Amino acid sequence: MNNKPIILVTNDDGIIAPGIRSLIESMNSLGEVYVVAPNSPKSGTAHSITMDTILYCDSVKIDNGKQKEWECSGTPVDCVKLAINNILPRRPDICVSGINHGSNSSINIRYSGTVSAVIEAGIEGIPSVGFSLLDLEWNADFSSSKKYVCEIVKKILYNPIPEKTITLNVNIPKLKKEEIKGIKICRQAKSKWQESFEKRSNPKGRTYYWLVGNFVNFDEEEEDDTDEWALNNGYISIVPIQFDFTNYSILNILKSWNFMLFFFNIFNIFNIFNIF
Repeated sequence: MNNKPIILVTNDDGIIAPGIRSLIESMNSLGEVYVVAPNSPKSGTAHSITMDTILYCDSVKIDNGKQKEWECSGTPVDCVKLAINNILPRRPDICVSGINHGSNSSINIRYSGTVSAVIEAGIEGIPSVGFSLLDLEWNADFSSSKKYVCEIVKKILYNPIPEKTITLNVNIPKLKKEEIKGIKICRQAKSKWQESFEKRSNPKGRTYYWLVGNFVNFDEEEEDDTDEWALNNGYISIVPIQFDFTNYSILNILKSWNFMLFFFNIFNIFNIFNIF
């Protein structure tokens, strides 16, 4: 076991979710597996961390696998932080998150606890990848994804990801194994959720709000370089993600704003002295 890579597995659907159980089974064939995952569903928590409440992290035994497991009361990012700093015997060789029940393509990356967990690992310099299956059902069939999950993880283990890439975001269409056409390396589609809150009343008459929305893809249907196109056309999508949010194309424009603001402030100072 000492010669095997250490693989950290986490997710945001909770430690008993079928998706993570499938992922653990696949990872057991590749290395020494440590699981640190939320003790309940934490979908949509993005990169949130626990700061004002106690964190619990308890050792558990859920199945007869070879892995060592802990369930955590915090978010997916909490799980990764705790695993790296307190639980694992050394830094993992790779962090793998998922398999998520539902899509994490395009704009969903911004909200995903699955993806944020591996971004956190990437910030720490640990190769990482998040997996999602486009099936929201609890009893989703993950069998068709196993071959590709193992193939992608092995590629990362033996072909280090370039330094500026934090992690890989992998989405798998809801298809049978023989229907999947292959893997596409893509960019994140330009999209958003057109959202609203439905105002409702509970049985006691108290008002509450329920978030609803429609997915809007701003890319043209014929643009075949996006994750949405790949998934809609029977391919697994892989999007390399970087954590640097800086928009380098407008840096010089904003620097000119700073120059103008300096003179604006000087002008205000002169006005103040004129008043008094």
